[in-house]
Amino acid sequence: MKREDLTEKLLDIKREKGWSWKHICEQIGGYSEVLIVGAILGQMKLTKPQAANAAELFGLSKSETTMLNETPMRGMSMPPTDPLIYRFYELVMVNGPAWKALIEEEYGDGIMSAIDFDMVMERLPNPKGDRVKITMSGKFLPYKYYGASGNVPEYGFKEG
Repeated sequence: MKREDLTEKLLDIKREKGWSWKHICEQIGGYSEVLIVGAILGQMKLTKPQAANAAELFGLSKSETTMLNETPMRGMSMPPTDPLIYRFYELVMVNGPAWKALIEEEYGDGIMSAIDFDMVMERLPNPKGDRVKITMSGKFLPYKYYGASGNVPEYGFKEG
């Protein structure tokens, strides 16, 4: 079985049982909803205890349970074609250079981690149509300047 096959099996069971993502996340537990749903969709991994909870919930075999605990091949072809996902890509394409400039001015030469990262999604009621609020928080990781010596900084933290 390939990971994509397991994803389809889990989605079929979800549909057949009429489960919500909220229900599935409550049963598996331990992570944010984004990470658990990402794991069911094949983009993240579950811990062994979470995989065991998922196995009980979905009635999975030992090999399927083990697969949920394996590090997946992440990502998708670019640019994405799904309209909602493409809009996130568009946000980065349009605003990315400004985000980069502002982060580097504040922190120095580096990146915002997508590994040491938190995200919260909220629904904000609005009379003109509800709004989606996504808050992202990633650790700043300065670039390391290899071979730095003398008075040259080793890392790209903002210089005083």
